[in-house]
Amino acid sequence: MSLKKLNITSQKAMTLIELILVIAVLGVIVTIAIPSYQSYIDKTDNALAVSQIVTIQSVIERYYLQNHRYPAKLDDIAGSLPDNGLDPWGNKYIYLNIADDWPRTRGPSRKDRNINPINTQYDLYSMGKDGQTKKQVSQKDSLDDIILARDGRFIGLAADF
Repeated sequence: MSLKKLNITSQKAMTLIELILVIAVLGVIVTIAIPSYQSYIDKTDNALAVSQIVTIQSVIERYYLQNHRYPAKLDDIAGSLPDNGLDPWGNKYIYLNIADDWPRTRGPSRKDRNINPINTQYDLYSMGKDGQTKKQVSQKDSLDDIILARDGRFIGLAADF
């Protein structure tokens, strides 16, 4: 009788090899899942930044209609900005009034890969996940920026512009 109990007990227990196998399978699943989840988070943050830039663009255009000029800086419309003017990564959105400060702003305005200004009225963008940017949107530090270009006809990732 005690032998039967011993056999039943040994059949219920996991061997060391089975335990190692389970841990290895879980490790593989986690290794695959984490990058996929991070990619999902990045896409979600990018979409949120695009949405916020669209909202800020609307606020800027409303300001223009009421004042017949663009705001000098985002602080002029701070009360109407989503998330107090911070992008999903905690950085302030960057705004540069080009139209009302021409030609002095021509130098600092954002450029495409052919060194042409990407906007004629104002530049509005987020520095993206890495928090770094360059004037030319095709440079490595700017590829993750979320930009408004072609005077609002393009809003999205600089790498897609």
